Amino acid sequence: MCGAPKQGGSLAGVDLSTQTVIQGSVWHDGAPVAGAYVRLLDATGEFTAEVVTSPEGEFRFFAAPGQWTLRSLAPVGRAERAIDAEVGLNETTLAIS
Repeated sequence: MCGAPKQGGSLAGVDLSTQTVIQGSVWHDGAPVAGAYVRLLDATGEFTAEVVTSPEGEFRFFAAPGQWTLRSLAPVGRAERAIDAEVGLNETTLAIS
């Protein structure tokens, strides 16, 4: 159902008319957070996948359409956001306060 290739980079070659892509970045105090863990939780709160953010704080998941929760964990804190993903590109930012 979900997979996570190398974070960041282009989506060239990805058919966004058939794929559900959830991507974004993690930020704290106006700067991207590299090395944060971002977890993808399904609609029931169950862990589905985890990736580590790129040096630019970016993350990406390929998932099924539906309701998901993104949770970032980093030494500077954590953030969480619900997202209702549809087929295509779904972008979001996780801001650690």
